[in-house]
Amino acid sequence: MAILSLYLNSNRLFLFPSSHSHFNADAFYKTIRGSGRDFVVFSTHSNPKILKPNRRSRYGQQLSVYDEDEEQDEDDEDEEEDESLSSDVKNGGSMESRFRQLSEDLDFDEKWFPLIDYLSTFGLKESHFIQIYERHMPCLQINVASAQERLEFLLSVGVKHRDIRKILLRQPQILEYTVENNLKSHVAFLTSLGIPDSRIGQIITATPSLFSYSVEHSLKPTISYLVEEVGIKRSDVSKVVQLSPQILVQRIDNSWTTRFCFLSEELGAPRDNIVKMVAKHPQLLHYSIEDGILPRINFLRSIGMCNSDILKVLTSLTQVLSLSLEENLKPKYLYLINELHNEVHSLTKYPMYLSLSLDQRIRPRHRFLVSLKKAPKGPFPLSSLVPTDESFCQQWAGTSVEKYQAFRQTLLLSDFATKYGRKR
Repeated sequence: MAILSLYLNSNRLFLFPSSHSHFNADAFYKTIRGSGRDFVVFSTHSNPKILKPNRRSRYGQQLSVYDEDEEQDEDDEDEEEDESLSSDVKNGGSMESRFRQLSEDLDFDEKWFPLIDYLSTFGLKESHFIQIYERHMPCLQINVASAQERLEFLLSVGVKHRDIRKILLRQPQILEYTVENNLKSHVAFLTSLGIPDSRIGQIITATPSLFSYSVEHSLKPTISYLVEEVGIKRSDVSKVVQLSPQILVQRIDNSWTTRFCFLSEELGAPRDNIVKMVAKHPQLLHYSIEDGILPRINFLRSIGMCNSDILKVLTSLTQVLSLSLEENLKPKYLYLINELHNEVHSLTKYPMYLSLSLDQRIRPRHRFLVSLKKAPKGPFPLSSLVPTDESFCQQWAGTSVEKYQAFRQTLLLSDFATKYGRKR
């Protein structure tokens, strides 16, 4: 069995080295490659079933509602895949020999090879070029100088070098968009919304398709609809776009109307409350009512909340609608009742409880105070779970942050060992 060691960083659990075969779908994992070692990061993610399930690619493949998730697997692909191209590069093979397979298997013109050679510097492999060819072949006819000018512009406005590959796989047409007539105008549009320069690159990476939409006839009307019809404050537009860049490229009139009507009828929610939900969590406009929003409302009802309580929770913490029922909401509810001895109505005062990590925040703080015999009798105070580690240790535990973090690390390792041993 592999030797496991553990450390904490940014409230995440890291174990290394790892063997993927030792883990199953009960723990979400993502392998981050670096420094020649594998790290596994465990975290709780929303249930994809809450998203609209009917988006499909031009090839009939089901896609996520979010642009950034469409090619997510590209980050996790086996590094040994398509090694033929990279090995030829390392061996100094000629451009013709390196791309011969592309020429033989598909109708790749040798005139495209200089461009392919340049794009290879961004981590694209043979399989990626085949995807680009199938998705939008004309972009491979662009000359190298034009492609370099356009990609260097994207890098200059904050797109990261490693993200160019993702962008090209999602939106290869971007190689055809000129800097002067397209790219600059779209970046200027984002800036006019109040998007900080430091965030421009992230928005482009999340939604590269925005360059295929007219600023005057599509993007600006979308913003006008958010302000004039939905009721988002002009001062909040920048925040809304940063929280959900996809809102710029998706029709929101139907999604807003259906969700507004549903929440009004289902919960008796006033318009102001629904607008606040969208402003805080614009992803609400992407969620499926049947598979996402309604099941979570019904869960809150099942644990004893009335409509007015549910409305308070959702208005304060709309991202509850993105949390997994089985992996997140239900375990936290059971811990609230069985371990913290609180009643359900306490969630209306501290809805933030539902957004905190059970393993990283709730359980460690509770058990730490119990171990110090400083846990109050009766219901455990949820207010002790909200502040930073420093404030928690100073106000509640009366001890050092280092002592608490050491306790938490030991607890996490113990809990993981118990869970891991039981599943084996």
